[in-house]
Amino acid sequence: MADITHGHAPHEPSASDGAGVPHPYHLLNPSPWPLLGAFAGGLLATGLVLFMHGSGKLVMILGVLAVLGVMYGWWRDVIKEAVVEKAHTPVVKIGLRYGMSLFIASEVMFFAAFFWAFFSAALFPKASPTNPDAHWPPVGIEVIDPFHMPLMMTLILLLSGVTVTWAHHAIIEGKNKEASKALGLTVLLGVMFTFFQGYEYAHAAFKFTDGIFPSTFYMATGFHGFHVLVGTIFLAVCWVRTAKGHFTPQSHFGFEAAAWYWHFVDVVWLFLFVSVYWWGGHGGSTGGH
Repeated sequence: MADITHGHAPHEPSASDGAGVPHPYHLLNPSPWPLLGAFAGGLLATGLVLFMHGSGKLVMILGVLAVLGVMYGWWRDVIKEAVVEKAHTPVVKIGLRYGMSLFIASEVMFFAAFFWAFFSAALFPKASPTNPDAHWPPVGIEVIDPFHMPLMMTLILLLSGVTVTWAHHAIIEGKNKEASKALGLTVLLGVMFTFFQGYEYAHAAFKFTDGIFPSTFYMATGFHGFHVLVGTIFLAVCWVRTAKGHFTPQSHFGFEAAAWYWHFVDVVWLFLFVSVYWWGGHGGSTGGH
């Protein structure tokens, strides 16, 4: 009645409203994935606990496969909701943006903990039988030269940030073939980074259990490497979706989320390069604590 009394025609549902309903919100259909996800997570946690106590390897593997299966099925349904059902209206996309922003913020907190551990050990090294002078890096640790392979890895990630931005602009301009080419290059650069990090780990002069420096080094850089792997897969999915024409200049948040994540990974690596490889490996505290 309000529309009629003010001289406006009643609202007509359209495809852009979301599945033909006369409101901009996304009311989810019944889904098995939350329940299956809970069971898969419980199976994985049980398998990990058993594995840490010397058994349960099969349970752990089944848990990993179950979690991966739930992730694939759930995200497949999300893509269907966006592309087929047109359920991701502007209001829904605001929620998706908040969700991705909060997820990245939680990842920042993860890395804050690892950086805290590294700087605590580097700025206030403790004396030990293997490091009586409380020197940093600890005596006997052959650190990695930051201006060899780490510098090349930095350039690879920075270049990948350029190509993913290129892909974004191409999508906005409706040039899907160009966007697909740029995304392909980004995925290739991500794979190259992972390969070189694996090579670096294989040829490092220290192992994870060789003390506080190796432990904090591998935790920080390894966790980042896992994020590069996840981001590469994320972008590879977007690459396939771009080739299928899922993204339009008006609707491409799936790609934007991947680009946000990738830029976050780039920024974290810059902090790692400067603080862990450069300062922490060749500067840090010289002892006396």
